Amino acid sequence: MMIEPVTADSLTEAAKIHSASWKESHKGFCTPEFVALHTPERQKSYLEAEIAKGNRVYLLTDHKPVGIVSVCGSLIGNLYVLPEEQNKGYGTKLLAFAVCHCEGTPFLWVLNTNHGARRLYESSGFRFTGKTIVHSDSLYEMEFRLH
Repeated sequence: MMIEPVTADSLTEAAKIHSASWKESHKGFCTPEFVALHTPERQKSYLEAEIAKGNRVYLLTDHKPVGIVSVCGSLIGNLYVLPEEQNKGYGTKLLAFAVCHCEGTPFLWVLNTNHGARRLYESSGFRFTGKTIVHSDSLYEMEFRLH
């Protein structure tokens, strides 16, 4: 198993992971049309923009590419694992890697509807700070900080 920086050669694979995982995690509350927009090509452009802004994006490979994570300062983002590869420890490994690459106390944002991610973060020592970003009456992001 390896975790390496995303390069021009691995960007397409990272975008495929981002697309598949994003679609799976958002299909329950986004319209099918909106979910369908998140193609690997679109997510490749998104990741390119993230890298251009200074985010360090990493790819986890275990016989094949299975997950990604980004770090910018102390902010951990874009932690995505292929849906069929979830619950195998890859998210835990990516999160631990990202924590070690943060500058200062690691923090992240997670959708209130993403119960699996919240379980992962809480079991890794992250706690809800009380800060939220409201998107609608029933959808909001929650800030978690490592304690």
